[in-house]
Amino acid sequence: MTHATAHPTEIRAMHIYAKLVLVAAMWGGTFVAGRTLVSEVEPIFAALARFGLASVFLVGLTWSLEDGLPRLRPSQLLLTMGLGATGVAFYNVFFFAALSHMSASQTAVFVAFNPMSVAVLMAAFGRERLTRSRAAGFCIALVGAVVVIRGGDMHAPQDSPASSLGVGELLMSAAVLSWVGYTLLGRRTVSDLSPLATTTYAALWGTVFLFFLALLDGTWSTSFAISWEGASALIYLAIFGTVLPFVWYCQGLQTIGASRTAVFTNLVPLFGVIFGVLVLQEPMTLGLCIGGLLVALGVVLTNTPQN
Repeated sequence: MTHATAHPTEIRAMHIYAKLVLVAAMWGGTFVAGRTLVSEVEPIFAALARFGLASVFLVGLTWSLEDGLPRLRPSQLLLTMGLGATGVAFYNVFFFAALSHMSASQTAVFVAFNPMSVAVLMAAFGRERLTRSRAAGFCIALVGAVVVIRGGDMHAPQDSPASSLGVGELLMSAAVLSWVGYTLLGRRTVSDLSPLATTTYAALWGTVFLFFLALLDGTWSTSFAISWEGASALIYLAIFGTVLPFVWYCQGLQTIGASRTAVFTNLVPLFGVIFGVLVLQEPMTLGLCIGGLLVALGVVLTNTPQN
């Protein structure tokens, strides 16, 4: 009798799937931590502090695991600068600014638009094939993410925040576009740089850009006094919201591609709601359960091997 054994590539992919689920969980916590931090400091300073601290940890990891950062060719220099601008500087300025206008749950719903945006662009440029089942998976996960955030209520009152497009929604839409840019640039960068080196260079460049933005903003000098809650939120954002998930996200781009990696961000709103239930004692409704199942189904369908 013979027993089927998993191919090494399949085993590696399963490891990546597990990491990407954890990435979504850690990013789900950033909305709570980010909301806490921007209640005490300006958005630009919050982003600068997050990635300044994360850069210290990332540089230490590269020296301990990869004997330091590699020298960059001109093309790699431009790509990593682009990563720092899109996924670090622009995304986080828009992200923290949106959190100062919206609740964490309202902000989280926009993350669900990342995978569809990436998939459409990748298909448009012929980089990845968008099959019917994969497109269906994206749509199902997107619907599930919206249901999760709205708690099953798909008919919000006309005067509710969800029914209009305000400053916070526009800011988070800009953040989504920034993250799409990071994902597409990251797919090219990890073809000849390790995920850790890619993430470290992106964080370093982003920190430089954020520093100059903070100088131009002129309000960051008043942001040094924060409470222990704010300091805890900052540490969470730096380590569990940046160092680990950014490296693992790049590993996903390298292993399973941009579209299949990006779809895992549909789990972020789900985890955000779970943390709300566990930490803030928010109610677990039937709508949340249904939405969570739809998200899980969409992620599985999108990542099922295609013939």
